[in-house]
Amino acid sequence: MDSEARRTMEVAALGRPFSPGMLYDCRTDSLIPGLTLWDRSDLAQHIVERPQNYNDFEIVASESIEDKSSALNVEAALKASLLSGLVKVDGSAKYLNDSKTSKNQARVTLKYKATTKVQELSMDHLGRGNVKHPDVFDKELATHVVTAILYGAQAFFVFDREVSEKEDHRDIEGNLKLMIKNIPRIALEGEGSLKMEDKDREKVEKFSCKFFGDFSLQNTPTSFDDAIQVYQSLPKLLGANGENTVPMKIWMLPLICLDSSAAKLVRQISIRLIKKSQSVLEDFSELEMRCNDALKTTTAQHFPQIGTKIKTFQEMCSEFKLEFQQHLAKKLPSIRGGGEEEDKLTDILKEIHSSPFNSKDLSKWMDCKERELSILKTFSNMMKNTKIVPSQNHLQEEILSAHRAVCFVFTSLGSDEPYLSTLSNYLEERPKPDDPWRSRTHDVEKEQWYASGEVADAMRRRAKLFSDFAEANMENKNIKFLAVGSTDETQKCSSIFLYKDDFSVDKSFEPPSKPETLTVRDINHNSVMLKISPAKFGAENITSYSVEYCVSGQDGWKEKTAAEAEEITVSGLSPNTEYKFRCRAVTSVGVGPANEDSGSIKTLPCSPPGKPQGEPNSSEISVSWDKPVELGQDVQILKYIVEYAKTDSGLGEEDLQWNQKMSETEKTIISGLQLETEYVVRVRCDCGEAGRSKESISSIFVVRLNEPDKEQVVEAVKKKSRLLKPQSGCLPVREVTLKKERLGVARCRNFSCGEESYKPNRTIMVLGATGAGKSTLINGMINYILGVEWEDSYRFKLVNENQSRSQAHSQTSEVTVYKINHQEGFKIDYSLTIVDTPGFGDTRGIKRDKQITEQLRNLFSSNNGVSEIDAVCFVVQSALARLTRTQEYVFDSVLSIFGKDVAENIRVLVTFADGQRPPVLEAIKESGVPCPKTEDGLPVHFKFNNSALFADNKSSAEGSGSKHGGFDQMFWNMGTNSMEMFFDALNAIETKSLTLTKEVLRERKSLENSVGNLQKKVKLGLARLEEIKETNEKLKEHEAEISRNENFEMKINVTKPVQKDISGTGKFLTNCQQCQQTCHFPCGIPNDKDKACCTAMGPDGNCTECPGKCIWSVHFNQKYKWEYKEFEEKVTVKELKEKYLKAKDAKAPVQALCDKLRSVFDHVQAEVMRLMAYSGKCLNRLKEIALKPNPLSTPDYIDMLIEAETSEYKPGWKKRVEHLKAVREKAVYIAKVDRGEDLLQSPSTDL
Repeated sequence: MDSEARRTMEVAALGRPFSPGMLYDCRTDSLIPGLTLWDRSDLAQHIVERPQNYNDFEIVASESIEDKSSALNVEAALKASLLSGLVKVDGSAKYLNDSKTSKNQARVTLKYKATTKVQELSMDHLGRGNVKHPDVFDKELATHVVTAILYGAQAFFVFDREVSEKEDHRDIEGNLKLMIKNIPRIALEGEGSLKMEDKDREKVEKFSCKFFGDFSLQNTPTSFDDAIQVYQSLPKLLGANGENTVPMKIWMLPLICLDSSAAKLVRQISIRLIKKSQSVLEDFSELEMRCNDALKTTTAQHFPQIGTKIKTFQEMCSEFKLEFQQHLAKKLPSIRGGGEEEDKLTDILKEIHSSPFNSKDLSKWMDCKERELSILKTFSNMMKNTKIVPSQNHLQEEILSAHRAVCFVFTSLGSDEPYLSTLSNYLEERPKPDDPWRSRTHDVEKEQWYASGEVADAMRRRAKLFSDFAEANMENKNIKFLAVGSTDETQKCSSIFLYKDDFSVDKSFEPPSKPETLTVRDINHNSVMLKISPAKFGAENITSYSVEYCVSGQDGWKEKTAAEAEEITVSGLSPNTEYKFRCRAVTSVGVGPANEDSGSIKTLPCSPPGKPQGEPNSSEISVSWDKPVELGQDVQILKYIVEYAKTDSGLGEEDLQWNQKMSETEKTIISGLQLETEYVVRVRCDCGEAGRSKESISSIFVVRLNEPDKEQVVEAVKKKSRLLKPQSGCLPVREVTLKKERLGVARCRNFSCGEESYKPNRTIMVLGATGAGKSTLINGMINYILGVEWEDSYRFKLVNENQSRSQAHSQTSEVTVYKINHQEGFKIDYSLTIVDTPGFGDTRGIKRDKQITEQLRNLFSSNNGVSEIDAVCFVVQSALARLTRTQEYVFDSVLSIFGKDVAENIRVLVTFADGQRPPVLEAIKESGVPCPKTEDGLPVHFKFNNSALFADNKSSAEGSGSKHGGFDQMFWNMGTNSMEMFFDALNAIETKSLTLTKEVLRERKSLENSVGNLQKKVKLGLARLEEIKETNEKLKEHEAEISRNENFEMKINVTKPVQKDISGTGKFLTNCQQCQQTCHFPCGIPNDKDKACCTAMGPDGNCTECPGKCIWSVHFNQKYKWEYKEFEEKVTVKELKEKYLKAKDAKAPVQALCDKLRSVFDHVQAEVMRLMAYSGKCLNRLKEIALKPNPLSTPDYIDMLIEAETSEYKPGWKKRVEHLKAVREKAVYIAKVDRGEDLLQSPSTDL
C-alpha cells in the first residue's frame, strides 16, 4: 500500500479552481485553500508552460453513471466521491447531475472538447530543500500537491425529445442521433447548411436543448438552431491566446514524497463496491423516473388516491437514497485514510438489500402501481359518455347539477397498503442489524385490490354493464354518468351508485345487460313477430322491454314497447322491405344496451290473396280469389300457388298432406279429386326473387257428384249458334257462334268459342293439300267435342267456307286460329286451339304456297300468335296408293316449315277411310316423311270418313237392318272412335316450343331475300361486264382519234335504275332512297315508321341489302320498285373522263378509263361475294335445324313439277309453270351458292 500512497495521481478538474502548487486531500477529494508549500512569487518563477492544442466532438447516447463519468474522464476513486456527494462540480461537469426525469424521454448528448496548454512545476522547485512552509506536513490536512494542469474547455449539448405512446423509442433516439451528428458538419460548412427539408425541420423543432459548458455565453441554447450557432462560436470563446480556458485535468504528487511525516492515502475503495453503490443509486434514479411518469398520466390525475401513494413512495425513496449517500460520505474518507476497513461499506450495502428498500420489492411495488393505472385507464376508456371526477367534492357538485346520476365507484383505491407502512416504519425506526426486519418479506402483488381473479371478473362485468348503459343513454340529458375513486370498505373494489332526484342513494345499482336473444317467430307482409329473451343482469331494475326498428340502410329508429320479455308483434311495416331490429331493457333510470344480433329481416312481398271462393263439381273445384290488397314496391306476382289437401280432424292444418297447383291468374280448376270428400284450399303468391306471400284464409269444399247433362251443353251452344241458310242436307246444320279476337298478324284470323277456362290447353295445326278434307274434319272435331251422336237431329259447323268455290281452290283462304275453351260436358278434358291452314298445292300454284308460309311465319313470330304446338296434323286422303309429284311437294313444303324438334309431334289424319288399311300410309312410308312410326313401320295415324258427318241418319237407319244402321252409321262410329283415340293421344303428347321453327322460317326468309338480291346483283354485274367490254373495245378502236379530240362521240349500252309501278297490287316493299334500290319485295310492313323491323334490316338498324348499308330511316314503302334496264347512249370521251377520272389520270385517259370501269365491276363483284357468303350461312343453318330441305331450292325437283304440270294439263297450268320457272332461277342460284361456284366471272386481264 506504500507504493500506492507514493504514486502520482491524475484527476478530472470538474470545474473546480485548481492552480499549480495547490494542496489537495484525496481522502475527501477536496481542495485545501489558504495553505501552500511555497510562496506565490516562487511558484510563478518555477511554472513551465507548453501548448497542447486539440479539439474533438463525441456523441453520448447513454444516461448511465458509468458513461457520463467516462465522458468527463472521471476515474473510479473520484466517482465514489461524486456518488456520495463529497465533490461539488461546476461548469461542464454539471452534466453529471442532469438526469432524465422520464422514461418517455429520448436523449442524445453532443460533447465538445478542446485543450490549449499545459502548466507544470519544474522538478528543481519540487526538491525537499525548496519547501518554504514545511509546517504544512505536520497539520495533515492534505495528501497531495498539484504539479501540473491541462487547460481547455468542454461543452455538453443535451437534446431531449418526448416520445408518445404511439412512437417507437429506439426509432426516435436513432433519428435524434443522426441529426445531432450533423451539427459539427453544419457548423463547419456555415449558414448554408442550415437549410433542410420540411420533414427534417419538423423533426428538429420537437427537440429541446440544455447546455453545460466551461464557456461564458450571452444566451443559453434551447433549440437545435441555437445549438448550431453556439457550437460555431465555441472555438472563438476560448480566447485568442486561450485566456478563457479552465483546468480540465490535474496531476498531483503525494506529499509523503516530500516528507514522510505528511498525511497519506492509505487505500482506495475497491471498484466492486463502487459499482454496487453505483447500482443502488441508479436503481433509485430509475424509480424516480417511473414515479414521475406515473404521476404525469391522466389516470393518476383522475384518481389522486394512487397519485398520493406514488408521491409518498417517491419521497420515501428519495429520503432513503439521501441517507445512503450521507453514509457513503462519512465512510469513504475514513476508509481511505485507514480509520475503518472496507467491510463497513459492504455491511451498508448488505443492509440495503435486506431492507424493505431492496430494489426488487421497490420495483415490484412500482410494477403494481403501473398495472393498476393501466387497469384504470382501460376501464376509463371503456366508459363512454362518462365524466371522471377526481374527488368527492367534485362528485357532489356534479350530482347536484343533475336530475339523476349513475356513478361507477372504484372503492379500493385509497385503502391502506402494508408495504408503504413498512417503508415508513423502517425510515422512522431504523432497526438494528439483529432486528426482525431483516427476515420479513413482502408479497407486494397479493396486497393489491385487483389481485383476486374473482374480484377482477366481477369488476370487469360491472364496468361493462355501466359502460353499455352509459352509451345507450348518451342522448338522455337528464342523466349524468360519472366515475370516481373512493374508499368504501363495505364494497369490494367497485360498485355502481345511483343518485336519485330525491337525494337517496342506491349503492348496489345494477344496470341491465342487453337481452340475451332476439329471435324471429313469424314474418308477414306488414308485421314481424319477435321473441325477446330476458336480460341476464339487472333484471330487478327492468320495467319493460323496447323493440326498435328501421329500414335497412336508413336512420330513424321507431319504437315498440312490451311490458315483459315475451313475444311482441311489430306492425305497420311496408311489404318487400328489409328492416333492422334491435331490443333493449327499459328501467326507471334509462334504457339498456341494444341487442342487434338479429340481422336484417325482409317482410313478405305482398299481403295474402283473398279467401278462395268457388263451386265444387264432380272430381274438381273451380276456385277464384282476389288479388293481394298490398303489394310491395317493384313487386310482380309471377304466379299463384294453390294448395289443397284432404281434411283430417285428427291433424292440424300444417300437418295435412298438401298438394300444389300453379296458376298465372286469379282462378284455376283443381281436378282429379275424390268424390264425397272434404278438401281445404288456400292460396299464396309467388313473386319470384322477392319471395312468396303468406297463405290466404283457408276455404273448405266438399266434392260431390254433379255430372252435367250433355243436352245442357248442346242446348247452350245451339242457343248461341245460328241455323245455316240455305240448308243443303236433310239434317239442320248450325254454325257455332265465334268471337273474333284481335291478333295483329297480317292475313291471319283468330276466333274463340266459349268463356276463358282454366283447363290446360292443347294446340294442333291442321295441314294438307287442297281437297284433302281439312275443313270437314275440323267440323267433325267440334261435333265430337260437343258430344253429338249419330241419332241426334242436328249437326254443327265450326268452318263454313264458300260452297260456290271450286274444290280445286283451297276453301280456306287465310290461316285461321280457333280457340275452343273447355266447358263442363265436353268430351275432352282440356281446351283446344286449332290452327287451320289453307291447302297447299291448289291451282294458284307455288306463289300461293309461299304466301301461306309467310302467313305462318308471321303467326309464329307475333307476340299474340302461336308459340307452342302439341300436334302437327297432316290430312291426307285414304285412297292415294302413290304420291304424285304435286302431293310429294305438298308434304315436303309443309315439313320444310318446321324445325327438327317437331318430328315426334307429327300425326297423320286419314280422311275418306273405310275399315281397311289406308293405302296412303304405304305411300307416306315410301316417301320418307319424318314422323313417329307404329310397330309395323307405318306412320302413327287416325282414320276418319267425313262423308257420314252430315249424312241422313233417318234414311240410313230405315234402309238397312244392320246393327250399325248402314255404312253411314259405321263410318260415323269409326270416326267417333278415332276422334276419341286422337284426343286421348293428344293429351299425352309432349308440348313443343316453336322457337326452332321460328328460326327456320326466319332463315328461309333471309335466304329468299338474299338470293333475290343476288339475282339482281349478278344481272347488274353481267350488264356492267358487257358495258366494260363494249366501251373498252371502242376506246381501243378510236384511241388515236380520242387523244386528239376530247369531244369524240361514241355509242355505248348503260344499265340504269328505272321505276316500275306496283300500285294496285296490294303489295308493300322497302326502297332505299339514297341507293335507288328495292331492298325487300314483297315486304309485310306497310308503315315507314316500322321499317326497322323489316327483314332486310340488321340488328344495328342498317340495311343488309343496299350497297350503302344505309340506316333504316331512309327506307320507305313506295308505289314503285326499282329495276335495272339497259339503254343505248351517246357519250363523249370528255364526259367519260368527268364521270370516272380524277385530274391526275388525265395524261393517259384511255387506259385510266379502262381501269376505272374495271374497278366499278370489282365493286359489284365484291357485293355478289358478300351475298353469296350470307346465303351460304343461311343454307348451312337450315341444314342443321330444318325438318326437311325446301323443295323449291332444288332445280331438279322443280323440273319434275314443271313436267307434271305440263303432262296433267290442269286449268291454269301455264301460269303455274311460269311461276315455277321463275322459282327455278332462284333455285339455280341457291344450288350454285351451296356448291361454292363463282356467279360472276371477272373480266379478262387484257381489258
